[in-house]
Amino acid sequence: MTAQAITSAPGRVRQLPPAFDGMLVVCALLLLGLGLVMVASASISIAERQTGEPFYFLYRQGAFVAVGVLIGTAVLRMPLVFWERVGPIALILAMGLLIALFLPGVGRTVNGSTRWIAAGPINLQVSELAKLALIVYLAGYLVRHGEAVRATIGGFLIPMAVVGLFGLLLLAQPDFGAAVVMVATALAMMFLGGVRLWLFGVLVLLAGGVLGLLAISSPYRLQRLTAFVDPWADPFNSGFQLTQALIAFGRGDWLGVGLGASVQKLFYLPEAHTDFVFAVLGEELGLAGALTVVLLFGILVWRAFLVGRNAHRAGQPFGGHVAYGIAAWVGLQAFINLGVNMGLLPTKGLTLPLMSYGGSSMLVTCAAMALLLRVDFETRRAQVGNGAAR
Repeated sequence: MTAQAITSAPGRVRQLPPAFDGMLVVCALLLLGLGLVMVASASISIAERQTGEPFYFLYRQGAFVAVGVLIGTAVLRMPLVFWERVGPIALILAMGLLIALFLPGVGRTVNGSTRWIAAGPINLQVSELAKLALIVYLAGYLVRHGEAVRATIGGFLIPMAVVGLFGLLLLAQPDFGAAVVMVATALAMMFLGGVRLWLFGVLVLLAGGVLGLLAISSPYRLQRLTAFVDPWADPFNSGFQLTQALIAFGRGDWLGVGLGASVQKLFYLPEAHTDFVFAVLGEELGLAGALTVVLLFGILVWRAFLVGRNAHRAGQPFGGHVAYGIAAWVGLQAFINLGVNMGLLPTKGLTLPLMSYGGSSMLVTCAAMALLLRVDFETRRAQVGNGAAR
């Protein structure tokens, strides 16, 4: 985006900075484009078998991206003050949708999990909306009650009680992975908001202990943990997903077997176009392709944190907290998905932002990226105004 010239003083012409962080935009677009390519490659076999159309999932993902861009354009045009005002309303709506999942005839159950509400051509995964709604609410809360959060125990525990309620609703679905990401994101926002370190440490230990107990108390989750520790002990049952993903990375070597030439996606690797699209990418594009994805996510998250820091310095605290929340959310979810694919973490069922197949994830992530760009835009505008004032 080209810079514009303005007159800041008689006889002086100053160049306006770009409206957005170019590196952030480029990384997001590259991940989006690479995701479309890998969804097409990873889903071609299962799509032909299930629908008779090899590019069925690609067409749907392309439609999700197009709608996501439209939603993002609308979000980008809305000022941050609007989002600050509607934060509590968005929180209530998200909580209402999470509760509605358990009403007869409303929630849709797949593989024992009730996480979706039928919304026309897509199944709306409510947890995705809840993540963004919670980030916006917490950002507003930190602006309104920032001093209480930093100085009193109650100011910190009140928002964490809301987070805990959301976490319980997610665990009831059950969606352990989304609950972990949501709680961790909220804790990151509170930490960056200046909460007392000892109180933050106590809550981290408490949240970690509770989540750990929940993980080992459920036979299903415990089986995932034991399979993660030694997937080769039962490679045709509990360790099947992980062993197939590891085989995919092993076949990829340095430069991969070639785009479209994956063997593991041919009904060996479950959920190849959703949760395990990174494993297919590792097989087809090798270590070089895998490291490229990791680098792109690293740069995106780094630039998002810089947007938050710059917003705080420019006197835009709400935008700063929103940017921190989005950076933590995307970074944590990407880290967990990549870790699961590479056998570093137990299976969680989380999508890879901007890349995995999925309507709800794509639409909400596009909205989050647009909101991040809005923060960047208003921050740069405020910086120009402050510079002109001086």
